Amino acid sequence: MNNLLTDIDGVKVGNYTDEKNGTGCTVILLPSNTIGSCDVRGGAPGSRETALLAPDKHVQEINAILLTGGSAFGLDAAAGVMKYLQEKNIGYETPWIKIPIVPAAVIFDYNIRDSKIYPTAENAYYASTTAAKKYSLGSVGAGTGASVGKWNGVQFAMKGGIGSSSKKVGKLSVAALAVVNAVGDILNEDGTILAGALNKNKFLGKKKRENCFFDKELLQTNSNTTLVVLVSNAKLTKTETNIVAQRMHNGFARSISPVHTSFDGDISFALSTNKIKATVDMVAEIGIEVTANAIRSAVKNAISIFGIPSLK
Repeated sequence: MNNLLTDIDGVKVGNYTDEKNGTGCTVILLPSNTIGSCDVRGGAPGSRETALLAPDKHVQEINAILLTGGSAFGLDAAAGVMKYLQEKNIGYETPWIKIPIVPAAVIFDYNIRDSKIYPTAENAYYASTTAAKKYSLGSVGAGTGASVGKWNGVQFAMKGGIGSSSKKVGKLSVAALAVVNAVGDILNEDGTILAGALNKNKFLGKKKRENCFFDKELLQTNSNTTLVVLVSNAKLTKTETNIVAQRMHNGFARSISPVHTSFDGDISFALSTNKIKATVDMVAEIGIEVTANAIRSAVKNAISIFGIPSLK
């Protein structure tokens, strides 16, 4: 296992990175017969095709997922992934045409840069064509303009980005990829701050962080989101993947504080490639662990851009 989402057979990841403009997108291509669901906890989400992931909706198979910067403008980039999949004759079968199923979710990355540029369909098409088993972490793809610890203002933030983690127990493999752009601080396993609001190279700390909830105007100046995609090789129903998606948020809570605020757009996606038998509880418990570790991995691999400091 390489601590990558692509440790799951058939999964590929591609990044488009625009360092100059501080944005980008990440495409996750999925093997056939992958099913899944999602769970939205943040108060300010931006997404596409997430309604059809509800357990009671007809569509089962998901072909790809797009994670992107650019806030709502970035959602249009999904057309590039659909074009790529259509060229490969991949999609939901109808009597007339195959429709690629490409859920998407966004982060708000305008608050660390002056540019109004956002990822386009052409950029996402590029990410799709270059998707592979190996991919970069940190300040790349959808994590290019990500930052964390913005609860005291973006001027105190540290760099977020893309992280990943995986774990194998017997024949069961579970892996996660995170785009971390949280309002909150990122926490170590023991609850201490790994990355977050910083002043003169010192973390502002928990006590000051708790006081931020009394300053609504301060919180409103920061738009944030953490997105996590989890894939397992377990045989799960769509309803069971929804249960996993719900419980993944325990991993958010273990690694981010504050989390799921009114100004976060936190979304978890849980997918299954349906290869081996495993209980939903086993997948969920491992999923919580790899979710938290993927979030921590994002800040560990990020590098500084636009003067935003990083752990590296």
